Formats: sequence, C-alpha cells, structure tokens
Amino acid sequence: MTRARSPYMEWAKGRPRPEIDLAGSNLLACTQDDLPGARDALEIEGESPEGYVPLVERIAARYGVAADNVATAVGCSGANFLALAALVEAGDDVLVESPGYDPLPAAARMLGANVVSFERRFEDGWRLDPDRIARAMTPRARVVVVTSPHNPSGVMASEADLEAIGRVAEKNGAAVLVDEVYLDLPGGRPAATISPVFVSTNSLTKAYGLASLRCGWALAAPEITERIRRARDVVDVWSPIPSDRLSVVAFQEIDRLLGRAHGLFLANAPLVAAFLLGRPELECVPSRATIVFPRFHDGRDAGPFVEKLLREHGVAVVPGTFFDSPSHFRIAYGGATDSLRRGLSAIGQCLDAL
Repeated sequence: MTRARSPYMEWAKGRPRPEIDLAGSNLLACTQDDLPGARDALEIEGESPEGYVPLVERIAARYGVAADNVATAVGCSGANFLALAALVEAGDDVLVESPGYDPLPAAARMLGANVVSFERRFEDGWRLDPDRIARAMTPRARVVVVTSPHNPSGVMASEADLEAIGRVAEKNGAAVLVDEVYLDLPGGRPAATISPVFVSTNSLTKAYGLASLRCGWALAAPEITERIRRARDVVDVWSPIPSDRLSVVAFQEIDRLLGRAHGLFLANAPLVAAFLLGRPELECVPSRATIVFPRFHDGRDAGPFVEKLLREHGVAVVPGTFFDSPSHFRIAYGGATDSLRRGLSAIGQCLDAL
C-alpha cells in the first residue's frame, strides 16, 4: 500500500518562519485575556469516555441539535479522519474535490480507500457542481468530501448545490462529508449542514483564533456519530481534559469571540479586495473566508514568485502547487491588520519587480 502523506502539512510545519506570515490560515490567536474564565477552568482530573459532556452540550446548543448529533475530536482534521474511519473500509472509493486541502485525500488513503477526484474550476467561480460529482460517482463510492467555504479559495457552496449533492450521494448509498471550518465567518452566525446523509465538521480554529485548544467536532445523524465515537476508541480515546474544560469556557464566550473574529474580517477583507482589484496581472474569485486564491492571468507558475517574496521581502504565502494549481497562490488574511497591510505592500513590490 502507498504510504499516505500530506505534502502541504509537511511544508507548513517545516517552512522557515517569515517576518510576515500570510500562509498560515488560522485567525489571529487569542490570548488568555480573551478567555477571562480560563484560569478557573484549569483542572487536570476528569474523564470523557464518550466526549466531555459539558462541551458536547455546548456544541449541541450552539447548533440547535441534540447531544447525540455531536462527536468531539482533536481539531477539525481529527474530526475529518474519524468521520472517514467511521464511513469507509479498505477498497472503498472516496470522492474528493480538486483543488482541495490535501490532508483530506491523505486521510482516505491512510484508511485504504481509493481517492477519486472531481474538479472545481476557476472558470466556474470554484462552484461545487453536482453534475460533475454525479459523473465521478462509482459503484464503490461511500463518501463525497467537500469544503465549504472552499479551501483554498474561500468560496461558499450554495445551499441548492449542497442539497443536490446530497441527493446524488443518497441515490448511490454514499454520505457527504462537509468540512465547514471557515463557515462561521464572515456571517457571524452558527451554521451547519446536517441531514441523514451529511456529516459536518468544524473546530474552534479558523473562525475563533483558538487553534491551540485542538477542539473539533462532527455533527451528524446519531448512528454516524456513534460510529465516529467507536472509531475514536481506536485512535485517541478522548481529548485532554484541560483542553476540553478550556473549550467549554470558549463556548461560554463564543459570541464575543465571534465578534472579535468578525471585526478582523471586516477590517482585512476590504484591504485584500482592493489590492487584488488593482493588480491586473492577477485574477481571483471573491472569497467568503479569511483566505483567497489568486492566480497569474498569464498562467505562469507562481512558485518562483512565492520563493522570491519570501527570500527578498520576508513574506510567506502558500504556493498553489500544494493544491494542484501551480499558477495560483493562497493568501491568508485573518491576522493582524497592520501585518496584512505590510504584507500586501510587499506582494505589490514583488509583482512590480517581475
């Protein structure tokens, strides 16, 4: 069996630390001042054999579902892996979008599944096309994996397209796994795609600036969340209790944290939009998340530009090769506004020098 790998994650962990980082896609990290109840919550003892009950209840209340619709995990990536482990067996087919976030197909391959790609096209506004997914369906397809907002472009799938994809999957006896880790921005509203055929995954990472807590979850029908919990028995049993306790504190402050995140988005998104509008050598589909995925209008490989930007200006963006889109690069703009301004200025200088 081919060893499963995630080249993007290997790069993200091992790359040099830049002066200005527009590659990491997490929101500006919270400090302890953002969680005033954190100190009182730090207790080591406890257990959570089926998920830490106060945390499960907080997640369920946030999304208006029952507790048995919730399965917790270590981050959204952990939730994605456990959901796939619950839904596929070796030799099954898993349909995955391209371009996409490469830990998703890597997780399917690690479980012994065959990955079947379907295309999301720049020319279609990165639309999640139900007809394209229907054509990619195979007799052994068990899961369709998508992101909404799309990683790397930040484009939101429409409700109509998701419903149509759900019908395609259900007709073929498959489920739909929707990674919705960017969904709570920019609308400032809790949302999730839940039905008997859908599994929604999310975390406190991208929209809340709490990546270090590694708090993730899956929302699904009770029979699927039960299978996810059984898969977790084999992987890591349960999350660290201190992390779960702090995550409960975060949910107690979730509206305020979302307001903080929304403020960053409202400050930063217009800067990125104005910058891209003024660069005729780039073209880009508008984003609904704190990431954007421009490409060179002439189709050139963006790799040399990305390297030059880091080497000469100390600014990091993600090369599009990690998303099978070499003419693109991904800019993350969920960080400090001043750093973003300086980063965009450096990108402009680097483009001018081409």
